[in-house]
Amino acid sequence: MSTTDARAAVPSRAVGAHDAPHDDPHAPVGARVCDGPAQARVRAAHARLREVDRPEVWTLLLPEADVLAAAAAVDARVAAGEHLPLAGTTLAVKDNVDVAGLPTTAACPSYATSPHGRPGPASATAPAVQALVDAGAVLLGKTNLDQFATGLVGTRSPFGAVRHATLPDRVSGGSSSGSAVAVALGVADVGIGTDTAGSGRVPAAFHGLVGIKTTVGLVPTDGVVPACASYDVVTTFTRDLGTGVLATRLMAGGGVSPACQVPDTAPDDPADVADPRARRRTWPADVRVALRDDPVVAVPRTADLAPLSPGWRGAFAAAVDRVVATGAAVREVDVSGMLDAARLLYDGAIVAERYAAVGAFLATDPPDADPTVAGIVLAGGGVRAADYVRDRLALDAARVDAERVLRGCDLLLLPTTTEHPTLAQVAAEPVEVNRRLGTYTNFVNLLDLAAVAVPAGEADGGPFGVTVLARAHEDQLALDLAARLTVGEAAAPLLVPGTVELLVVGAHLRGQPLHGQLTDLGARFGREVTTSDAYRLVALVTTPRKPGLVRVGPGRGASIAGEVWRLSPGALGRFLAALPAPMTLGAVELADGSWVTGFGCTAEAASGGVDVTATGGWRAALAAGV
Repeated sequence: MSTTDARAAVPSRAVGAHDAPHDDPHAPVGARVCDGPAQARVRAAHARLREVDRPEVWTLLLPEADVLAAAAAVDARVAAGEHLPLAGTTLAVKDNVDVAGLPTTAACPSYATSPHGRPGPASATAPAVQALVDAGAVLLGKTNLDQFATGLVGTRSPFGAVRHATLPDRVSGGSSSGSAVAVALGVADVGIGTDTAGSGRVPAAFHGLVGIKTTVGLVPTDGVVPACASYDVVTTFTRDLGTGVLATRLMAGGGVSPACQVPDTAPDDPADVADPRARRRTWPADVRVALRDDPVVAVPRTADLAPLSPGWRGAFAAAVDRVVATGAAVREVDVSGMLDAARLLYDGAIVAERYAAVGAFLATDPPDADPTVAGIVLAGGGVRAADYVRDRLALDAARVDAERVLRGCDLLLLPTTTEHPTLAQVAAEPVEVNRRLGTYTNFVNLLDLAAVAVPAGEADGGPFGVTVLARAHEDQLALDLAARLTVGEAAAPLLVPGTVELLVVGAHLRGQPLHGQLTDLGARFGREVTTSDAYRLVALVTTPRKPGLVRVGPGRGASIAGEVWRLSPGALGRFLAALPAPMTLGAVELADGSWVTGFGCTAEAASGGVDVTATGGWRAALAAGV
């Protein structure tokens, strides 16, 4: 099927991507003067669409008038006082993710009409997307992909091969090709992708974007055409880390009732394949919410980097140097076992999940099926149940081995992929090139790791990227290192919700002897504060030296300097359980009138201590020789 035929076969109320809509010539002359931020952003996005003229990026575009109307509604909500964190943001959604009223083709138009596929427009928007729209993002349209999210190249689509945003002879990367290019071209601010084998990371590396792939199950996959249902993740592409974290946090918070959220369901539970909601996982109660200042970051041995092109090998070495410059310690580890596990995704029995997802449809021999994709998926139909169980058990063993390899390390840094091939190279060797591109990505979801792909300079005349990998649910640690590498900040915006505040005023302050107890729990620095004037500070007779904070009443004490840290509730519970006498935790009033949980001490201990209130804080007291 030709590209033109593919677009004609898509039933929708949207305009074709070859015919990007223009402004209404009959619109009032002063209309743009009254535009709010969201409307102005939409106009700029459509101007950019016309400028770049990249029809292969999209499977469909919504009419500009409809998008402007949605943007006007966002502006009106903001004007009415509603807080919409994504107001003024444009959104592109990969066309294997449902949007209500639009077809979901998965880059196979007949899939949206065949009774063996998903005929007709979607009845509901995928919860991950709906969360962004509810927060003020304005949808522009749906984007092209490697058909049925099977590929890392971006060329396996009847809508046309998606070229790189700025290097037209090279591939865009896939399978989330269109979403990545839409963001890289400046049309969309957030691109929604999916990632089973690297589809949210490889295109990010090729375009100098941030690609966030959470722990499997944190973001709902309801409304997504499965690739491998046990390992699919909805992801984001953004030009900056902050926008990506915000969008990801919103997506992870929406869509499934608490009754369906299972904190400790592993992604290889057989029930997961049958019901996407059963795969929802929540943050553990004691999850770490910050990366320590001096983390240990694992990197591959030289032998494990052999698949890299020479230029990419040099760029990765430079990236490792930048990790060291952030204050991290680097430890070489043997990742060959992880690389071996990666092969199970396509070369083993796990491919049966792809057949379970769309095999019955492809078995009807639709004329618009990509032959490479069809061959991969249909091969899964012959997998024996015993072989599937064997490979799932092999993955269990590989996860245990990966944990052994990473023991004592906080994170793992890898090159995102091996090289940046040309369209001609992929056309000559479509399977082999794709296989190489997945060398450092295919195992990640299989081994239940979180990943953040970030730009890390250039190599071979184009962008180069690395990926920071973390254990399941330690996504925040990966984001924090990504922030240090990309923008030089100590920490990324907070992804994990539901944290609690803890005030420290003594030996747990930064630079003090017990501060490590906080960082070991993954505590996150919040801000420097002072208490209200209702407190005394007493130097206690303890080892190591520490003070006690005692409430004596408004105006009867002094403001005491301290720090507020954030922890997960379970981490705070562990901290309290280990708290030695005579220390206590309780409510402490700050100078601004707010209350936080903070350190105190027993009255008996305070009565035997030395009053150091006049110094205004523990550091000042120590400096005074207490």
